[in-house]
Order: sequence, then C-alpha cells, then structure tokens
Amino acid sequence: MAEVQKTQENLVYAKPRLIKDNVMHYCPGCSHGTVHKLVAEVIEEMGMENKTVGVSPVGCSVLAYNYIDIDWVEAAHGRACAVATGVKRVAPERLVFTYQGDGDLASIGIGETVHAAQRGEKIVVIYINNAIYGMTGGQMSPTTLPGMKTSTSPYGREEALHGFPFKVADMIKVLDGTCYVTRQAVHTPAAVRKAKKAIRKAFENSMEGKGLSFVEFVSTCPSGWKQTATEANTWMEEHMFPVYPLGDIKDI
Repeated sequence: MAEVQKTQENLVYAKPRLIKDNVMHYCPGCSHGTVHKLVAEVIEEMGMENKTVGVSPVGCSVLAYNYIDIDWVEAAHGRACAVATGVKRVAPERLVFTYQGDGDLASIGIGETVHAAQRGEKIVVIYINNAIYGMTGGQMSPTTLPGMKTSTSPYGREEALHGFPFKVADMIKVLDGTCYVTRQAVHTPAAVRKAKKAIRKAFENSMEGKGLSFVEFVSTCPSGWKQTATEANTWMEEHMFPVYPLGDIKDI
C-alpha cells in the first residue's frame, strides 16, 4: 500500500480523488468534463472535501452530482443562486457554489443571479457559456451569437428580431456585491491553468466572506454546433472570444 501511495504521489497527472468512476454523459469535446476536473482539484487542494455544497439546476450540468463526490443540492430551472443563498446563510462555514449553463443562468435564472450578486451573497457562480441550449435540442439561448444557426434560429440569430447576445459577466461586474468576475476557457493547457487559478481565487473569496464571485467559462458544444471537437475549439476562438473576451473583469 505504501508503494502504491508513493507512486501516486509521484504522478504528474492523475484523476482527482473526488471525480467518481461513473461514465460521463457529456458529448466528446464538451468543456464540462474539464471544468468538473478543475473544480474537484481545487476543492481537494483546499481541503474542503467534506465542507462543500454544489448546487446544480436543469441543463447539461444537472447530473454533476454523478461525477464530483461532494454534497449536492438539485435546484429548479434557473433557481440555483436562490438555493445557494439559503445553503450559505444556514451554513456559512461551507463552501457553496452553483454550476449553471447559459440557458439556465442567462434566461430563466437571470433574476436570481442578479439579485444574489447585488446582495453580495458569499457564494461562487460557475457559469458555462456555450451559446446554445445543449441538453434540449440546440435552441438559441440568450448568449447565441449574431448569425449563429440553431434549431430555433435556422437562418442565424438576427439582432433586429432576437436581440443581442447577453454578456452577463459585463453586467454583473457593475453590481456592488460582486468581488470577483472573470471569463475563462479550457481549450488549451495554458487556458486550463488560468481557469484553475480563477476557480481557486473565487472559492477563497467565498470562504473569506468578500462577496459573490462569478466565473464564466466560454465553452464549446460540438453536438449543438454540429462540429467535431477540433472544429468547435477553432470556431470558439474565432467567433466566441471576440464577443466574450477572456480575462479578469473585476477583482477586488
């Protein structure tokens, strides 16, 4: 046993202990799996395995409890920030975060998100923005890009008809209750390293009671975009990043 433990400690790359052995339901090339891994790694490194509560609502992330071995609460569609607020206020010693997609957070859940941020709730919001409703058929979401084709905008999103892409992080940054707002991605090793640092900072802010931290991940949806994983990464770099530029937006 000692030899096995020593070998594991010497590994450069290993699966986080909090990631379960369940087969993931995410499509090949989806960003969710990588973000899951980073969340699990940071929780382990902070020693918060038994003190963390995740809140996942409806969407591709609804089964997050199958993959990260912490306490989870399921929330109704869009209500994750409201549920997380209740958990954190009842148990302030806990690390509490939501895990939401753009169809959930930027649409039906925008009210809960904005008011939790304005109140300065001591939670972390992890926001996966792939500009589409990935789980329910590839419909247009609030963050769908102009000209982008979806099942409900087959000729492309038109600003005059559908409005403009919703840049949630840019709105959240102006609220007094937010202490950290950042936009990251996980499409390259360098991006993954930056993303992990952002998650760590957000979690530490929460435990220090600084306010709400908002970590957006500009992400791919190869199935919804009808592309291969490689094509999706390239398309994201060429089309998503100009609209949703990466980097820290607010850091108090």
